[in-house]
Amino acid sequence: MDARRNLYFYYPKSDELEEKLSPLFELAKENDFNLVNNPDEANIIVSVGGDGEFLQAVRHTHFRQDCLYVGIAKENEAGLYCDFNLNAYDEMVHTMMNAPMEVRRFPVIDVTINGESTFHCLNEAAIRSAIIKTIVMDVYIDDVFFERFRGDGLIVATPTGSTGYNKSTHGAIVDPKTPCFQVTELASLNNNRYRTLGSSFILDKERTLRLEVIQDGNDYPIIGLDNEAYSIRNIQEVAVSLSEKRVKTVKLKNNTYWDRVRRTFL
Repeated sequence: MDARRNLYFYYPKSDELEEKLSPLFELAKENDFNLVNNPDEANIIVSVGGDGEFLQAVRHTHFRQDCLYVGIAKENEAGLYCDFNLNAYDEMVHTMMNAPMEVRRFPVIDVTINGESTFHCLNEAAIRSAIIKTIVMDVYIDDVFFERFRGDGLIVATPTGSTGYNKSTHGAIVDPKTPCFQVTELASLNNNRYRTLGSSFILDKERTLRLEVIQDGNDYPIIGLDNEAYSIRNIQEVAVSLSEKRVKTVKLKNNTYWDRVRRTFL
């Protein structure tokens, strides 16, 4: 058995989806791919269900550095992480077998909470208030004080994450070939008493961002890591930096990141 052709499919289990995937499973076997039940045994992890499922697949398989992730979108789902469509089985397998492909490497951020637990994010980390009250955070860049933020929260996005939650709050879309991360405000207070930068800003790969949560009744802020939210008791400090990890995906010919952005938004 050639372990380099081991496929693991990550998808929400349902009879309808199993039926749709059955022909793809058979085609994969006919083309000498091995289907495995344990993601640790796979060198190709295939997510089915759009960008949200892709993020879950990467997170739940621990941001594997020794495998390739492939995204398959279901019908009528646009995806920035998905190169294939579930309704085109033959084309999908033929492309994987014969078409020129390159490996695309997407940046990841490391998020450390209270100097203890570190999480990885492919899209973004969002820190916001869990109650109807502004959250106050001191923002440090490379341990140098930058500003005191008051508002609903802050988003720290990777380049690929810049097209999601970050874009909806008027942050910039960043080319994923640029190793950096972006900080975007959520409903900041700006008046004669309080002042923030008032716009998103981009930090180089060598920078470190540190957020100190000012505990003034907001002891239980919510932190979103990609598409999962956590209420962590007594968040005092969140440090973010660009990770050494990269998520490797398929890059098909004539299907650049900006081709995907155009198809998704224009």
